Amino acid sequence: MRTNNDIQLLFFLTLCMIFSSCTETKNDSYIATNFSLAEQHYTNMMNVATDLTQYPRTSELDGSLRKVDIHNWTGGFWPGNLWYVYEFTKNDKWKKEAVRWTESLESNKYNTSHHDIGFMMYCSYGNAYRLTQKEEYRDVLIQSARSLCERYSPAVGSIMSWNPRKSIGGKNSWDFPVIIDNMINLELLFFAFEHTRDSVFRDIAIRHAERTMANHVRSDFSTFHVIDYDPQTGEVLHRQTAQGLADSSTWARGQAWGIYGFTMMYRFTGDDKFLTTATGLADFFLNNKNLPDDFVPYWDFNASDKITNLDWEYDSSRFIEPPRDASAAAITASALLELSTFVKEEEKQKKYFNAAERMLHNLSTAPYIARPRENNNFILKHSVGNLPGNNEVDVPLVYADYYFLEALLRHQRLLAGVSLTERLTVE
Repeated sequence: MRTNNDIQLLFFLTLCMIFSSCTETKNDSYIATNFSLAEQHYTNMMNVATDLTQYPRTSELDGSLRKVDIHNWTGGFWPGNLWYVYEFTKNDKWKKEAVRWTESLESNKYNTSHHDIGFMMYCSYGNAYRLTQKEEYRDVLIQSARSLCERYSPAVGSIMSWNPRKSIGGKNSWDFPVIIDNMINLELLFFAFEHTRDSVFRDIAIRHAERTMANHVRSDFSTFHVIDYDPQTGEVLHRQTAQGLADSSTWARGQAWGIYGFTMMYRFTGDDKFLTTATGLADFFLNNKNLPDDFVPYWDFNASDKITNLDWEYDSSRFIEPPRDASAAAITASALLELSTFVKEEEKQKKYFNAAERMLHNLSTAPYIARPRENNNFILKHSVGNLPGNNEVDVPLVYADYYFLEALLRHQRLLAGVSLTERLTVE
């Protein structure tokens, strides 16, 4: 197992190799253009999103802005977006707004009702602490991690994602459902470990990732969305989907969460098994015969396949082509940029870096990029939340913007030869 110093050395060695051999353009002017556009969108957003208890999420069916309350899993992305704009612009206007929206989430540090506290608190308070180093933000994150740990079961070896519920179509009852998305919440636990040295946080994160690797990842490195466990024995009861096409298909955003999550696990642990999993998931994504030429995936990699006996009614004829999911592309682009700094093989370094560039440049153009005063003031168009539930189909999503902005910042850093983990002082 590598030490942190080994990982940092590997980072800089691979970084040099990437930028000495990549053939793609290294012009980062498009990054500034996108952040200028983000400023225009979010200035307009702040004129309509003025209630600190209602967080922008997406568009309603009638075209109006959909906002959600403090308990919704997406609440932390909006302040996270503001922190990213502040990080790029160094403009205190954005810091002021980011602070207001972040601090409105504080009571969630005691939220144990679902697993998404990692999304809610790390995307908001995590960026707030990274950019300000305020101790009160660190303390909120540590308490949030403690709350997340309350959903961990030693018998299962995982953090419960959702509370017991029915599967889509009511086919099965899920007693201890764990979703691939849950990998992203583990970053909060590593933060708590690094700041408390309490190994419980680290041990839970590693055990959860190991169980996800064993049970969510198929032999071809595609992924199941939901694994339901027996809460007493930890036995796998069901392997299913909730937001993908079928239990046997590969939901695009789920695959993206996996790439991101296992790349992050390698960053914190240096354990090669997590790197192997991350690269396997990435290769499945990039090599998939159903991936469109612009690298923005359909909402499910099997959306065009003739799969029968679905657990829900799917009328594919309502679409000229299956809907794209820009959020899956944004998440994947951000993950691939980091992954390109960890792999040893020069060929894969270039493959992941160039693929991320391709995704970002395509997301920065029509039909995915939104002009000011359209798209309810979100940056990206054409994402899919939950097609089986007929919810948020071909709409903007606040987390698509979040990972798009994160990926742009990562791209800028790598082009400048700066470590992705080095803290930038912007105060």
